[in-house]
Amino acid sequence: MLRYRTVPVTAFAQNCSIVWCDETMEAAVIDPGGDLERLLGEVKALGVSLKAIWLTHAHIDHAGATAELARRLSLPITGPHEGDKFWIDALPQQGAMFGFPPAETFTPTRWLHDGDTVRIGHCELAVRHCPGHTPGHVVFHSKEAQRAFVGDVLFVGSIGRTDFPGGNHAELLASIRERLWPMGDETVFIPGHGPEGSIGLERRTNPFVGERA
Repeated sequence: MLRYRTVPVTAFAQNCSIVWCDETMEAAVIDPGGDLERLLGEVKALGVSLKAIWLTHAHIDHAGATAELARRLSLPITGPHEGDKFWIDALPQQGAMFGFPPAETFTPTRWLHDGDTVRIGHCELAVRHCPGHTPGHVVFHSKEAQRAFVGDVLFVGSIGRTDFPGGNHAELLASIRERLWPMGDETVFIPGHGPEGSIGLERRTNPFVGERA
């Protein structure tokens, strides 16, 4: 079964997630935006073996430490969709703009597309391409565990910003309705910032994209 621990990182309190298979103890880290020593300390405390980096999108608070972590541990970088290549190329500028430590560009080992899957140990997660916040944003969904790691697509009571370059409000709403709602009301989503929520509650009550919106 898939297990996970959420570790807020960077001054933006970005929810980096360490996910692992409880049978093999193999793990991936989703969105290592920064604070690597803290992240690696959590990995050690969990007793898991880090095998991969998975990215939802390439904003600095989600991807800023990716290149350094990949180099230090010889880890493959999986995701996001290639629509975010321009954001990866701009990581050094993003870091300087927001006062982050120096960030490096990188080339993902594997770009992701809608309908792909990723695997860690015996756990397989479906990939959904959810553009709107960024053009190349993806989401990782474990049907078995009823968990979805949604980055900055959906928040409790809110949705992702669309005023950054490449953002598109109509696309974001369509991504949520067409990609997230079908995951089922019982699915718990782990957003890029803030508390976890349920797909069902947001589908009914979210003021931006819920049934009453």
